[in-house]
Amino acid sequence: MTKIVNHWIGGKSVDGTSGTYGPVTDPATGAVTTKVAFASVDEVDAAVAAAEDAYLSWGQSSLARRTEILFRFRALLDANRDAIAELITAEHGKVHSDALGEVARGLEIVDLACGISVQLKGELSTQVASRVDVSSIRQPLGVVAGITPFNFPAMVPMWMFPIAIACGNTFVLKPSEKDPSASIKIAELLAEAGLPDGVFNVVHGDKVAVDRLLEHPDVKAVSFVGSTPIARYIHTTASANGKRVQALGGAKNHMLVLPDADLDAAADAAVSAAYGSAGERCMAISAVVAVGAIGDELVAKIRERAEKIKIGPGNDPTSEMGPLITAVHRDKVASYVTGAAAEGAEVVLDGTGHTVEGFEDGHWIGISLLDKVPTTAKAYTDEIFGPVLCVLRVDTYEEGVALINASPFGNGTAIFTRDGGAARRFQLEIEAGMVGVNVPIPVPVGYHSFGGWKDSLFGDHHIYGNDGTHFYTRGKVVTTRWPDPADAPAGVDLGFPRNH
Repeated sequence: MTKIVNHWIGGKSVDGTSGTYGPVTDPATGAVTTKVAFASVDEVDAAVAAAEDAYLSWGQSSLARRTEILFRFRALLDANRDAIAELITAEHGKVHSDALGEVARGLEIVDLACGISVQLKGELSTQVASRVDVSSIRQPLGVVAGITPFNFPAMVPMWMFPIAIACGNTFVLKPSEKDPSASIKIAELLAEAGLPDGVFNVVHGDKVAVDRLLEHPDVKAVSFVGSTPIARYIHTTASANGKRVQALGGAKNHMLVLPDADLDAAADAAVSAAYGSAGERCMAISAVVAVGAIGDELVAKIRERAEKIKIGPGNDPTSEMGPLITAVHRDKVASYVTGAAAEGAEVVLDGTGHTVEGFEDGHWIGISLLDKVPTTAKAYTDEIFGPVLCVLRVDTYEEGVALINASPFGNGTAIFTRDGGAARRFQLEIEAGMVGVNVPIPVPVGYHSFGGWKDSLFGDHHIYGNDGTHFYTRGKVVTTRWPDPADAPAGVDLGFPRNH
């Protein structure tokens, strides 16, 4: 019997009523294992109504109570790491160690939310005028929504909702319909931790559900992670409906390798950053920029390492890379490799014909490495979101920086060098939101915010860290004047000596 994933509304599982379901496949076998209910407008409205009702009390609850529940949730999340990772592997395809790493990074943001009291402290100025004090406080927004992608079905939601609910908001999550089960497991753990009904809700679906969240008058803010075209649409539509928006888009992350770099370390980094999680991550290194005469040696070292990667089912402990999420996505990724030579690139490794014995119907693709890629090639200009690494050649540091800065994306970038002065110049001159120095994937720890520049971010706030707290709250300034108790009206004795 096919498993059915339903919505989570008002603290319990709610059967879908729209009659529309989407298939969820096991990427390693290609078999449909699950059906996920797609929400109608009425079902989205029910989730928002549950969140709005819950906000009446949750928004007024004490910070101590909110963090106490989050501490219990953190313990449950920690105890259920393997169970959540198994759900991710079954529906996304990534290897178990990758899935465990995803849960660990989500836990990091839960840790931040448990200590949210520091970020929510206000400010006070006394005696700005005679007997006048001014204070600044931060208050929750109300009902907020998160729309999250398939590539990190546990981590990206946890970049959002722990901080949102710690700040006193209630939350409606619309996860990817391709791997929805992790979100329901998280909802169950939140309920077990004692989160009141309606504070966290999950609705599954497609554009119908997304558009209703973007236009619903009771949704005050929307967080999104996904591709740049959809991020732009989310930002434009939600903003037009008067909502606060943070919409994180796509990327084409570059790694600049200078002639003085440790080429073995650079090659190791390029392989793990380009092919980890099958390249299905917005912080993957997809373009290596080799400076000077090191290109041939660097490509040879990358090839040597890439050829040793074992591809197989994510639940096989010996697998180092799993399949892609769907057959359609696999075929799209393959098209960039098959068309690369005609666009002037040299195909060093072609993984498009890869299969895994015993799992021939899985969404498999092997490792691909393209060298001497022109900046006009689609393999360079597009976000591929698969295990394809492009190598570009430049003569100088300046030429490399100019190439990277010409990209419309500005998510993450890295430099590999032994020269501190060059690294310092790079971090100041490069036009990207996150920079790594001898670190290929510079995803910030939880107490620093994640976000890019240019077409990689739409909106003013990055995600999690201090920006996350500011996004999910709004500031209020209170100016107060109190009379001196010695000036109390006649007949009122407060025990103070009279001034007159």
